[in-house]
Amino acid sequence: MSLLHVSDLQVSLGTKKVLNGIGLAVEKGEFIGLIGPNGAGKSTLLKTILGLIASSGNIILNGRPSSSLSLLERARLAAYLPQEREIGWAISVERLIMLGRIPHKGAFAAIDPHDLLVVDAAMRRMDVEAFRHRSAQELSGGEKARVLIARAMAQEAPLLLADEPTAGLDPAHQIGLMQSFAQMAKESSTVIASMHDLGLAARWCTRLVLIHNGQIVADGAPKIVLTRANLHQVFGVEVYLEATAQGLIVQPVAMTDSKNG
Repeated sequence: MSLLHVSDLQVSLGTKKVLNGIGLAVEKGEFIGLIGPNGAGKSTLLKTILGLIASSGNIILNGRPSSSLSLLERARLAAYLPQEREIGWAISVERLIMLGRIPHKGAFAAIDPHDLLVVDAAMRRMDVEAFRHRSAQELSGGEKARVLIARAMAQEAPLLLADEPTAGLDPAHQIGLMQSFAQMAKESSTVIASMHDLGLAARWCTRLVLIHNGQIVADGAPKIVLTRANLHQVFGVEVYLEATAQGLIVQPVAMTDSKNG
């Protein structure tokens, strides 16, 4: 049984068709990168899976229709990291990350040793232990991003949906985050992340889903999806591609003639 199964997913925002017939089966242990140009439908797909946007079609999460799940049941199955990185509460970093434990125990339950272990592990993974007692509102944009990712990790949901998680991170922390996501997948969690950095996606994701104009145009291993033809068609760019022992190197080098006008 797939952890997530989506079929004939249709989403319209106003008069615009944003997703058109999306079909996707996601298994445990995958690290999937959603790639595509701005406006392709990547963020809308993540939000729709979580029930945040009205849709038609079928979304089955862990064997159950998503529409039949309560908010608490959905939170236990899927954690979500949105693009927005603003933190509206003047609370400590440790306390903010601890909020990820709420789906498992309720808002007012006492913190137990397991909660502390999970939160400590999430802080180590995202290199935010030094901020433990600082106000989350005092952090830089990149530091806030890492703290919010740690909160999502602390939720211990079998499925993590992340919308542009590497945005705002320096190169070292981008690589560290991708390593963490890859390790989570090896530990039988599943990660789906929308991404613009094709190099990071090629190096770390086990599978890529290329979306264009609300439809999936390619789905498979990075070397299958990241072809010159696909990137020319969808992004309008010429790319340098090289297979190495560390994975596929992908570097856009020029716009195509169609983009240059």
